[in-house]
Amino acid sequence: MNKKVAVILSGCGVYDGAEIHESVITLLRLDQRGAKVHCFAPDVPQLHVVDHYSGDEMDETRNVLVEAARIARGKIKDVRELHVDDFDALILPGGFGVAKNLSDFAISGANCTVQADVLNATQAFVKAGKPVGLICIAPVLAAKIFGRGVVCTIGNDHETAAALAQMGTIHHECEVSEIIEDHPHKLVSTPAYMLAQSISEAASGINKLVDRVLELTQI
Repeated sequence: MNKKVAVILSGCGVYDGAEIHESVITLLRLDQRGAKVHCFAPDVPQLHVVDHYSGDEMDETRNVLVEAARIARGKIKDVRELHVDDFDALILPGGFGVAKNLSDFAISGANCTVQADVLNATQAFVKAGKPVGLICIAPVLAAKIFGRGVVCTIGNDHETAAALAQMGTIHHECEVSEIIEDHPHKLVSTPAYMLAQSISEAASGINKLVDRVLELTQI
């Protein structure tokens, strides 16, 4: 297919960064479909660091770009170097890092803001009419990126869906194996680990999302 896709990561690890399974599934499916991929992340400190073994917060600081480089095997750039003209589509995997590092949704909820460099990069794809995929919790950014009236899903979590509605997002409930598409905005979303009970369940929706995003690059 030879499409070029940018992937924005939010660190490394579900509780304080990018969800690793979702990120790897996304990268694997893109590679299987013949897409050329480059990863990006903001060069900013994480909100906090979580011990993924105990679940406790740790007394240390880490950098989102440096941590995300673990998933990208070092092949990653500052999101400020993401130029929309170089890519056909954009995908954001989930993980609490979306709500903690790419935005402050974890703290501010419906009153959240998106990290400035991430907002600039994502809105450039919207302005260019290029497709975007938002996975798991990443659709909490949708209204900030696309504006009010955008359609997406985070599965069936009523509290999060209510926050999205307050932000102006039109939320559709969705099974883990399915996707929701906002046709006018070329936005595709899927619940992944907002609902998934296994890595294969997460992959069932993510694979469909990747496939549809790539299809939309030809429209």
